[in-house]
Amino acid sequence: MSYGKVIARGESNTPFGSYTIELCDQPMSFAGEEMKCYLISYSKSPLQVKVYVDKERKCKNYVVLSDELSVMYTCDGKIFGVKKVDKKFKSAGITTDDSKLDRMDYFHQKVITRGENSDFDAAMLIASYFPQLIS
Repeated sequence: MSYGKVIARGESNTPFGSYTIELCDQPMSFAGEEMKCYLISYSKSPLQVKVYVDKERKCKNYVVLSDELSVMYTCDGKIFGVKKVDKKFKSAGITTDDSKLDRMDYFHQKVITRGENSDFDAAMLIASYFPQLIS
């Protein structure tokens, strides 16, 4: 797995500090499919977050994996928001652990923005919002 092409930096406005988003040099195989991949790292946390872009017919799912928590952000053209990991990824061993999920922030993030977002915009939103979900 290779990273290194920094595509964005910003402030998460959380105790995790600023974030850096890198693009994987090549698509990653995940759950039996090739998907675009991003790596998010934070200046004040050792946590590294991988974001896999799963394109479906009418939406994009952003599967967010870290050692602490796994969730999905989804964009259906009308809204962009968080949800628990779909059953589709259960066979790959990916589920949302409710004991590590901050439920209040989870419900606040059900709708983050309206309209469509590019993968780049979605990755920046995830980098800013994801740390708040970890309890």
